[in-house]
Amino acid sequence: MGSERIVVVTGASRGAGKGIALALGETGAKVYVTGRTRNEGDSPLPGTVFATAEEITRRGGHGVPVVLDHRDDAQVESFFAGLRDEHGRLDILVNNALAVPDGLTETGPFWEKPLTLLDLLDVGMRSSYVATYYAAPLLAANGAGLVVNTSSFGGTCYMHGPAYGAGKAAVDKMAHDMAVDFRPWNVAVVSIWMGLLATERTLAGFAANPGAYDGLAATAESPEFTGRVIDALARDPELMNRTGQVLIGAEIAQELGVVDTRGQHPPSHRPFLGNPPVFSDAVID
Repeated sequence: MGSERIVVVTGASRGAGKGIALALGETGAKVYVTGRTRNEGDSPLPGTVFATAEEITRRGGHGVPVVLDHRDDAQVESFFAGLRDEHGRLDILVNNALAVPDGLTETGPFWEKPLTLLDLLDVGMRSSYVATYYAAPLLAANGAGLVVNTSSFGGTCYMHGPAYGAGKAAVDKMAHDMAVDFRPWNVAVVSIWMGLLATERTLAGFAANPGAYDGLAATAESPEFTGRVIDALARDPELMNRTGQVLIGAEIAQELGVVDTRGQHPPSHRPFLGNPPVFSDAVID
């Protein structure tokens, strides 16, 4: 990679995206953070792309805020065109933008939940494809690079219903198939299953139910943990041996010697949530 890593993290106003961007920024990278939240109060949860970028810079990186709606392909295309004009390359793309509709965690069958849960397939599944589509020439220009789709165990187990599951399964398979196309340019593509994250949304849920989740909360990953894993993967000389795979973040962290912000090793949830998928090696053009 170049002397200054050029990184894009989508959906980084808050939550996992913000944490990933901060962790990668701490390595001295120039990190472009995309999101819709321009001002505090625009969202029920705290965080803006500007606040994330400022924190990246405070931590020794170079944060660049990008107000961008990933539902609008033209905005995404314009952003990557500007990145091409400024740098001509890209080292790491993290596809994290995700619509989280109201009603996602309600119990009951899918037909009793809002149809707007399908927004998960627009900003999440589709936006990951579109961002990678426009980023691809910049990644290929490096002769090396990494694309990460953030995902979860919902790709194979029942989690929040079929809309959420379909979105996660899709980005997992997308990583596998994009890896085939990117291999000649030495660009790796992986999907990372994150565990329970101590995000603003999750912490609000804990606060609303004091004591109910104490055991679970103790095992939660910080939002920055996956960013540390991504940094280690990007530096791993065996990275291309992992391309196309669905990885459990906690397990790869153990393998690569990555710890969370409090020095702990978050547990893998494989024993009770299941294994990542294993895809066929067959390639049919």
